[in-house]
Amino acid sequence: MKQTLFLSPPSFEGFDGGAGARYPAKREITSYWYPTWLAQPAALVAGSRLVDAAPHHLTVGDILKIAMDYELVVTHTSTPSLLNDIQFIEALKERHPKVQAGFIGPHVTVLPEETLRQSGAIDFVCRSEFDFTCLELAQGKPYDKIDGLSYRAPDGSIRHTPDRKLLMDQDSLPSVFPVYHRDLSIEKYSIGYLLHPYVSFYTGRGCPARCSFCLWPQTIGGHKYRAKSPEVVIREVEEGRELFPQVREWFFDDDTFTANPGRAVEISKGMKRLGLRWSCNARADVDYITLKALRQNGMRLVVVGFESGNQRILDRVRKGITLQRSRQFMKNCHELGIKVHGTFIIGLPIETRETIEETIRFAQELDPYAIQVSLAAPFPGTELYQQAVSNGWFDNDVLVGKNGIQTSSLRYPNLRLDEIEEAVERMYRRFYFRVKPMVRMFREMLTEKHMLLRRVREGREFLDYLHFRKGTAHDQAPGARQSSRTAC
Repeated sequence: MKQTLFLSPPSFEGFDGGAGARYPAKREITSYWYPTWLAQPAALVAGSRLVDAAPHHLTVGDILKIAMDYELVVTHTSTPSLLNDIQFIEALKERHPKVQAGFIGPHVTVLPEETLRQSGAIDFVCRSEFDFTCLELAQGKPYDKIDGLSYRAPDGSIRHTPDRKLLMDQDSLPSVFPVYHRDLSIEKYSIGYLLHPYVSFYTGRGCPARCSFCLWPQTIGGHKYRAKSPEVVIREVEEGRELFPQVREWFFDDDTFTANPGRAVEISKGMKRLGLRWSCNARADVDYITLKALRQNGMRLVVVGFESGNQRILDRVRKGITLQRSRQFMKNCHELGIKVHGTFIIGLPIETRETIEETIRFAQELDPYAIQVSLAAPFPGTELYQQAVSNGWFDNDVLVGKNGIQTSSLRYPNLRLDEIEEAVERMYRRFYFRVKPMVRMFREMLTEKHMLLRRVREGREFLDYLHFRKGTAHDQAPGARQSSRTAC
């Protein structure tokens, strides 16, 4: 077995788009998700090591020193961070010419050949679901015998092996908790709406929804929800509880944990038996009976994508949810005492000044516990990207500014880019600077000292974020550009 390093490399300060995270840029407050997508193959490869640079504040120099001890380095990359990550691989190869180095992630799945052509330092990229591809690389299997691999042959040509089939037996994947325990400091991971310290992990992959903008189901996970059995999940959580007795919240990071309601309820019963508080990703189509059962079994919060307050926009992006359904969902959650972190997107096709206003008012009407406001991000491999190319919506190919703040790359008739970007700040201000959210926040701060200190820090970071948004001006961050706009 090759000495193998799984790496989420350093990038610009506050970057939250690596590893298992879904967000491509710096968030409103300091937030770090667990590198679950890297931890999973690390759990398969005996003797490997996982390094997550950003939350552990490791520099390029730190990582280069670590990597010198390894024969194989597998790096997670993304569209915003690609050029930055290529520069790291090039620096590594200069110091350690014999190392095998390559990438995993949605971007290289969609653009494997284009990625390999960007630098001769890249030996391979793993396409699609890469867990067992990484294992076979670590085992020293010849490149041409490994499914799901694109690689540089000895003669310099680029070759592609057959696609690897999606893994249907998710129970065959080992728990990531021992890797977390061995290689990560869990106190360094924090999310504003989750209790600290928390742990996030996947119990299944894929999402049956067909949202045109969503990256992972269209590139790696697929649209069939493939999940571990409730018995295996609870057994893993029991192990995790022994490893991390300090954890205050367990987060099921599956794209849509509630896609199989019966399974979700069975797992929730096990969580209640273990006396654990937990949260999950969900859609606004979960019925009252299921929500009640989950709440009774320890669910504290759900993360739900509402996206827009305009039904025509929701229909265009294939959201599959009506505004009225979202209203009923929120009514049920309020009644049951379930907190909701609602996510919204500004700049979806075809946004106008009027639809932006509808979304702001809709968020105020729903009044979730917390919100996230993002700009529409046309990642290669998504239907949104194809639509943007076909309709000439691209104004530029910069996804993230120099300060790490997400920028808009799409424009529509009668709506300027600066208006789309300004709407993010305006929506945050109009949602949070109301009586209800402020009262909720002050009540929470009075409950315990650590929450008071946390909210004061987050409040300062939030105000700084709103200020910094004004300075993005489409300045390119290291690795922020898409490598090929028309390749898809």
